[in-house]
Amino acid sequence: MAQVQYYGTGRRKSSVARVRLVPGNGSIVINNRDVENYIPFEALREVIKQPLTITETLGNYNVLVNVHGGGYTGQAGAIRHGIARALLQADPEYRKPLKRAGLLTRDPRMKERKKYGLKGARRAPQFSKR
Repeated sequence: MAQVQYYGTGRRKSSVARVRLVPGNGSIVINNRDVENYIPFEALREVIKQPLTITETLGNYNVLVNVHGGGYTGQAGAIRHGIARALLQADPEYRKPLKRAGLLTRDPRMKERKKYGLKGARRAPQFSKR
């Protein structure tokens, strides 16, 4: 019989995370590496576990993640978003607590593009009156 799986896609800045929740003992695997080996900061590991903590499902699911783009913080935010979406697919009752915590909202902040005539996104060439 096919195993039950729940999928969620999370995005933040330039990171995209494809998250798969499988009923299990609570292990988190990111790009075929353990979460402790992949993300070196404890604070970011806590960010990843936020949706599971809020819904009180921390030991119920194994989290399998494929993530690319961006740095540690962006990837952690994308994984958190993906886990929240996958949990919503698993049980629609989780919508209220996840929404209240702001975990279902995609963070819209992105790197602003460079404009022509400028040296950066907003940095203008040096100006001298004479």
